[in-house]
Amino acid sequence: MFEHQSFEAIVERMLERISNDVDKREGAIIYDTGAMTAKELQEMYIALDSIILETFPETASRPNLIRRAAEYGVYPYEATNAILKGVFSKDISIGSRFSLGELDYIAIQRIAPGIYEMQCETTGVIGNTQFGALIPIEYIDGLETANLTELLIPGEDEEPTEDFRIRFFLTRKQIPYGGNRDDYLQKVMSIHGVGGVKPYRAPAGGGTVGITIIDSDFNPPSPALIEEAQTIIDPIVNSGEGLGLAPYGHRVTVSGVETVVIDIYLKLVISNVTPGQLQNEVEEIIDEYFLSLKKEWQNANFLIIRQLQIESRLLDIVGISDVLESTINGQDSNFTLTLNQVPILGVVTLDA
Repeated sequence: MFEHQSFEAIVERMLERISNDVDKREGAIIYDTGAMTAKELQEMYIALDSIILETFPETASRPNLIRRAAEYGVYPYEATNAILKGVFSKDISIGSRFSLGELDYIAIQRIAPGIYEMQCETTGVIGNTQFGALIPIEYIDGLETANLTELLIPGEDEEPTEDFRIRFFLTRKQIPYGGNRDDYLQKVMSIHGVGGVKPYRAPAGGGTVGITIIDSDFNPPSPALIEEAQTIIDPIVNSGEGLGLAPYGHRVTVSGVETVVIDIYLKLVISNVTPGQLQNEVEEIIDEYFLSLKKEWQNANFLIIRQLQIESRLLDIVGISDVLESTINGQDSNFTLTLNQVPILGVVTLDA
């Protein structure tokens, strides 16, 4: 906004106000005196520009965006801890701590004999990735085996600035009130481990609400996450009683997205490589495409796996010159999923 207020422009305006019978050349006393003031004024205009940018949520940096959003009761999602299933050869005490690689885990709840919820002590998605043998940090008498076997509730990183900015503006457009659609969207998305949600009205008649969720890794939610969300929104034992986030009289059922295994056949033109050398990279690229689709699940009526998208992405792989033919689950066409389905990659067959 003040980019035209340069040092040169300020000095020129100052010198214009001085009589021409005074030496105004660079190096003269009057020039040097004004130049020092002009430099400070230029810094002031730069600071004013920054103040204006920091004033509006469209351009504010993270600290000031958080301050502006807080005026409306909107806050960035904090990093959360992953919750995993630990299987032990004997019962252990709640609070027992274990290590696996560089991460530590603590037992927080008993699920069944020898089975516990283990919370990763490090927040973020890093806690979602490690499984295997646990080592007790303090000796546990009689313990023979200890393993992390399954991710129950994904950990999440702190909400990125631009994601928070988008969500802030979205909340200003939404009108959450008394169990309307926007109310459910905002409340369910705030639950630890939920990455997307679709609410439905009256799936089982008047007063019922359906909620379908996907986890924050954009995979089908675990039974533990579904149970957690159900308890927070509308506990089953007191359904409709308004003891959760759902309003009094709303009987809510939480479910998870369904997966459809997608097999891909590709006939390729390749050079200086073999199909086997390409296999892993091809699967990674298709997996990335499927992930991008799953991230859009909440805002899409249904997902479409497009042949052209797969083929165009594969042409970026060194060694693939062309894609002559492709099928998705045996069909030479795009593949359309239903309302609450997301894809997972099955078998990728490469022919060259």
